[in-house]
Amino acid sequence: MKPAPFDYMRPRDTSEAIAALAQGGGEAKLIAGGQSLGPMLNLRLARPKLLIDISGLEALRTMDEESEAWRLGAAVTHARIEDRRHDFRGCPLLPTVARDIAFRSVRNRGTVGGSMAHADPAADWPLALAALGATLLLQGPGGDRQIPADDFMAAAFTTALRDDEMIAAVRVPKFSPSARFGYFKFCRKVGEFPEASGAAVFDPETRIARVFVGALSGAPASLPGLARDVAERGSPAVTAEAVLAAVTAAAPTLSIIEQRMHAETVRRALRQILPT
Repeated sequence: MKPAPFDYMRPRDTSEAIAALAQGGGEAKLIAGGQSLGPMLNLRLARPKLLIDISGLEALRTMDEESEAWRLGAAVTHARIEDRRHDFRGCPLLPTVARDIAFRSVRNRGTVGGSMAHADPAADWPLALAALGATLLLQGPGGDRQIPADDFMAAAFTTALRDDEMIAAVRVPKFSPSARFGYFKFCRKVGEFPEASGAAVFDPETRIARVFVGALSGAPASLPGLARDVAERGSPAVTAEAVLAAVTAAAPTLSIIEQRMHAETVRRALRQILPT
């Protein structure tokens, strides 16, 4: 199939892009990499009247190291994060996640902001950024606002982003040198979206303990009780029964087979950062 007819524009800056979104009245869409929106246009699952191409806006393509965080522009591609794997001081999980997203051809075009705005429950960035405690920086005609990554996705393909807003950047906090990160996903074939995924972040210096399970029917789910227990007791807390109980409580609508599969991905993420 081919897309329904639409108008196309390339704004000169983010202000012009936001103005076009506002004028679109909910019938305008941003496009950067197009790895998710492109197929939806071809299948006519999305029928915007205006397509706003922000892929060339330099303000959205920068990666800046701040004193306490990394600031990733919304149009930064997965491949750029992957290729700078030795540069992400304080947050090595970013390139670890980026290098395992789909295939290199997809990573060359797909963007962090696009993945978050699309809000596919099985995507990597919603899970990873929630576990990292990242913050999304939004811009709109009403001004700027910030939303924690774990509050951004409301449901599958539904976010807190308003029709006249755009993601400008993602701010990912740095962690101490003693921080440890775990990320595991189960895919039936290489390059596919995962059937289940889990992420864990532990920083003993800042006393941060976060465990999330992803690839659910909606947003990634936090497992705070399990995180606290693992932070206090370490490996003895990571039993099959304890992890399954945490996943079942967070996602009770999953079938028992799905719950066990998700629990195993969480266990494997935890094993990456805990002594055996």
